[in-house]
Amino acid sequence: MEFGLMFFFSADQNLDGNKYKLLIEAAKFADEHEFCCVWTPERHFHKFGGLFPNPAVTNAALAMVTNRLQLRAGSLVSPLHDVVRIAEEWAVVDNLSDGRAAISFGSGWNINDFVFFPERYPQRHPIMYEQLDTLKRLWKGERVVRKTSGDRDVEVAIYPQPVQKELPVWITSSGNAETFASAGAAGANVLTHLIGQDLPTLELKIQRYREARMQNGFDPDAGKVSLMLHTFVGTDIESVKAKVRTPFREYLRSAISLEEQAAMSGGVISGGHKIQPHDIPPDVMEELLDLTFERYFREAALMGTPESCQEFVSTLTDIGVDEIACLIDFLDDYEAIMESLRYLDMVRVVQSAQFLNNAYANSLRAFIDDIA
Repeated sequence: MEFGLMFFFSADQNLDGNKYKLLIEAAKFADEHEFCCVWTPERHFHKFGGLFPNPAVTNAALAMVTNRLQLRAGSLVSPLHDVVRIAEEWAVVDNLSDGRAAISFGSGWNINDFVFFPERYPQRHPIMYEQLDTLKRLWKGERVVRKTSGDRDVEVAIYPQPVQKELPVWITSSGNAETFASAGAAGANVLTHLIGQDLPTLELKIQRYREARMQNGFDPDAGKVSLMLHTFVGTDIESVKAKVRTPFREYLRSAISLEEQAAMSGGVISGGHKIQPHDIPPDVMEELLDLTFERYFREAALMGTPESCQEFVSTLTDIGVDEIACLIDFLDDYEAIMESLRYLDMVRVVQSAQFLNNAYANSLRAFIDDIA
């Protein structure tokens, strides 16, 4: 199991006046302690995730302060953009980082985000896959045909040329099984979460993803399944719970506010579900937040001690998860988060040791079988 860091700051967080301090310092820590990557999202027009309108910009900054981490967009909502511009920006990130850029593509769900290209909202899913194909061609140095203002065809290519011959690509799924299958068919990796799905359901979707890869000529075991989990690790389970309860409930409240705005504007909510907009009574909201927090803390987040988190990580390994994207910034406490990273690193180190031990045991077993 590999571990990366994920960010989703609320734009009203203070963090001592420097809103990007945690992003920079946590990325430095991850770079020094053999985490695999850092994910930064794309969000617009709302405080929930509002510090991240463009992951190419944030990852260009991270390229300057890290040396080893893969720098990933998680997720880039590609239908909001011209794909040629996406390719140009990420070619710059790839050069600044000496070949460490990667993108998880998302089709988007918030109708309000689509003020950039309103006409694309109904067809955002096929548009995303078309853009992915075009990006791959541009990345390899091919030219694509575009129209000028005089309605003439012109061939364009991107500069600078990327360092990597092929851009590592993920597809973001909010739980739709068809997205897992289409990602597998495209030979892409998958980024998902436990919002609206439990572990047995996720295991079935991972199996479908592996089958789709195999059916389309890709190595079924080569694709990566990355799982986003809200993360805070400490020395005492009850102290951890007390620390995260209030900020996580407020994080959820902000997320619900964003969902309500999308529904009121006539779009879907995350996961592609269509609901009727309605006001939630305050007492019902508080009960909902309490129930949701308890569910996450028990079975859908990496919150606890290194020992309790080890058990959960082992379960995730068993169902086929390859990486954990540890979302660490749902609470506004720089010192506590940085301290938590030390305990999270303990979890990572133990998992790495277990992997090496298992790999050694398997190699030894194969050697014995060969000479028997």
